[in-house]
Amino acid sequence: MPRGRRGGRVSALEGCREEEAPPAADAVPSVLWASGQQPESAAELILLRGIFEIRRDSCDVVLSERALRWQPIQPERPTGDSKYNFLHKEEFIELKDIFSVKLKRRYSVKQQRSGTLLGITLFICLKKEQNKLKDSTLDLINLSEDHCDVWFRQFKKILAGFSDRPKSLKIVLNPQSHKKEATQIYYEKVEPLLKIAGIKTDVTVTEYEGHAMSLLKECELQGFDGVVCVGGDGSASEVAHALLLSAQKNAGVETDSILTPVRAQLPLGVIPAGSTNVLAHSLHGISHVVTATLHIIMGHVQPVDVCTFSTTGKFLRFGFSAMFGFGGRALALAEEHRWMSPNQRMDFAVIKALAKLKPEECEISFLPFNDPQDREERRAQGSLKSDCNDQWQMIQGQFLNVSIMAIPCLCSVAPRGLAPNTRLNDGSMALIISRNTSRPEFIKHLKRYASVKNQFNFPFVETYTVEEVKVHPRSNSSGHNPEEEDGPHETATGSSFPWNVDGDLMEVASEVHVRVHPRLINLYGKSMEETIPK
Repeated sequence: MPRGRRGGRVSALEGCREEEAPPAADAVPSVLWASGQQPESAAELILLRGIFEIRRDSCDVVLSERALRWQPIQPERPTGDSKYNFLHKEEFIELKDIFSVKLKRRYSVKQQRSGTLLGITLFICLKKEQNKLKDSTLDLINLSEDHCDVWFRQFKKILAGFSDRPKSLKIVLNPQSHKKEATQIYYEKVEPLLKIAGIKTDVTVTEYEGHAMSLLKECELQGFDGVVCVGGDGSASEVAHALLLSAQKNAGVETDSILTPVRAQLPLGVIPAGSTNVLAHSLHGISHVVTATLHIIMGHVQPVDVCTFSTTGKFLRFGFSAMFGFGGRALALAEEHRWMSPNQRMDFAVIKALAKLKPEECEISFLPFNDPQDREERRAQGSLKSDCNDQWQMIQGQFLNVSIMAIPCLCSVAPRGLAPNTRLNDGSMALIISRNTSRPEFIKHLKRYASVKNQFNFPFVETYTVEEVKVHPRSNSSGHNPEEEDGPHETATGSSFPWNVDGDLMEVASEVHVRVHPRLINLYGKSMEETIPK
């Protein structure tokens, strides 16, 4: 089969001049399509069959309902030539892994409009390694306009059948995230892939804290299939909070006291562009921009549990995780030093919080988690009424830190997660309590998060799986630590207690009631069981 001449500008185009495919898109490696891994094809309906050149070989190409298969066309060899049979096994790609198709053309100086047709380019989502995705291309070379047109139209029809994939997205970009890299990340890595996939976008660059909240309150989102946040954990949490508040408003739910919130109406995509990227890491098992983008393009949606935070019956906010005590105090100190770079101020705040380490005197009440399946089994056995887990439990004393997490909170400094036994959508939260202990022991506990050892294997650490938690500080003065001098404990305002909710500072003067609500929002991502390190 003749090949297109080398030279000139070659691009993958849909009938007319468009942007060229990004140089990062690699050709599909043939080793990925070993015939031993291919899906069952015996009963599949064949849609098209033809000849294309693939990687310099003329191939017999078959398009079926589920896959595209090809095999090099070669002269007949003697029967029993096992070496030949091994080297020329059938290869394939599944149609669900294709996210775009373009006509491939070469342009020269004299061909400004149509160019010379070379064939068809398929854009494919590949699993590169554990949890990481990459974009790739496969060229089907054939110089016949009619032949390529038939195949091109069939591919477009197949892609149109993936109705769960977004066609239009609202992008919220925080240019101040981490090292102010979010803008570069979006326009260099995310937007080119969205354009290839044919997804329309409307981008808003936030200008101040709370801008995303006010924007999404006023923005009409009916024309969008999803919302994407480009930023860190604080930005993602703010956008999720805004989407959920909007859902309550549209459903007529009173937002001053939300007991049973309704689900968010649109899925949320999170592009990691912050310092820790806990939400993206927990969702994808890796903090990787291209992986997050491809999950959005492919329409991979994962329902995720969300917490509500309230005090004295008044709703405060939605969130995925929270820390009280050391975690809240460190964040409050970091907020006082915003003039520092994000990494510098957080390191400074952690060191200063450790230097002034003091416990909080408080009372913690919690409702243990009952798995719905276990509950039904116990109800069938007639033992549900006698189960003590249906009752609130209470502990009190001096606590250095209290963590409440509805997601596993994976990040680079805690590869197993701050709450490794938590799942994204099992309807439970992890309650992790660090009682008062010496500073060296507490630091040893914190260091365990970065290792493979069990960070909870300390006598002063307690873990519970819960549905609800109430944290009631007894006073604004902390308990006594033998290593510290007596004196009043410093809080952010002197009359309220600092909480770290998804990296945002929340100051509350009294009891905080935390409830988990199963599957309250859809995030673009994949099944949690695939992302947790073993």
